[in-house]
Amino acid sequence: MTAAVLHVTPDSVPANERVFESECLVKSNIPVNNDYRLLILDAPAEILNCTPGQFFHIQCPVRGGHQPYLRRPMSIYGYFPEKGELQFLYKIAGEGTAALAELKTGESLNVVGPLGQGFHIAQDWQNLLLLARGVGLATLAPLALEAQRLGKKLTAICSARSPELLMSIDYFRDLGAEIITVTDSEGTSDLAHLQGVIEGLIAGPGIDAFYTCGSNRLLKLLQEMGAKHNIPGEIALEQQMACGLGMCQCCVRSFRAESGIVHKRVCKEGPVFDLQEAMGW
Repeated sequence: MTAAVLHVTPDSVPANERVFESECLVKSNIPVNNDYRLLILDAPAEILNCTPGQFFHIQCPVRGGHQPYLRRPMSIYGYFPEKGELQFLYKIAGEGTAALAELKTGESLNVVGPLGQGFHIAQDWQNLLLLARGVGLATLAPLALEAQRLGKKLTAICSARSPELLMSIDYFRDLGAEIITVTDSEGTSDLAHLQGVIEGLIAGPGIDAFYTCGSNRLLKLLQEMGAKHNIPGEIALEQQMACGLGMCQCCVRSFRAESGIVHKRVCKEGPVFDLQEAMGW
């Protein structure tokens, strides 16, 4: 049974823009491989009105020597209203995620969301390309589910250091996506090879839109190819945050605009932005 849900935004806000604070129960919290874990929460229907690319602000528990102070922004890996499930794929990288990894089935976790602006799929886009590496695939996983729902053709290029670290392959395949894997250990993840693969897709079935997450290297590649072939796209950016609601200005980044360089909050105006507007670090 899930605890009461609190409104963070007023009832007057449209349903698809409302933010909630909720105590969710942990259904499972298990390793996926040596680097990543999958956290599945029992979540109320109110917080599952999500859009691919949105995130939740998670209050990591205080456990033993782990005493995280701020909440942690975490991209949604899966949201399933019919099952009452909210899923996150994460890597233990610091104090907060180390504490998160110690949560057991039946324990409670406080989450705020859904937050931010998600991905957009235009009605006339039929052939979509998803390119991501490592945990970036977690952010893009709900996009595959939405593509299937809309009847779009999706090609997912999944990158990792080695084959055993590739994630979400079966998930994407089960949703009907064409899968292309590239890895460092096999010498297939370099930019020259990726460019050749994408050029082949453009010349073959065609690509109507690019989607990626996080990596400056992949961002630059898709920006160059998008400009060359006039293909639009979107990127989900990763950024440290404090409030997650747009008030603290902690996550401001620079973006290109027709008027010059502008500054936007990743938590509020993003985390999904136009591919050509984004600037790497």
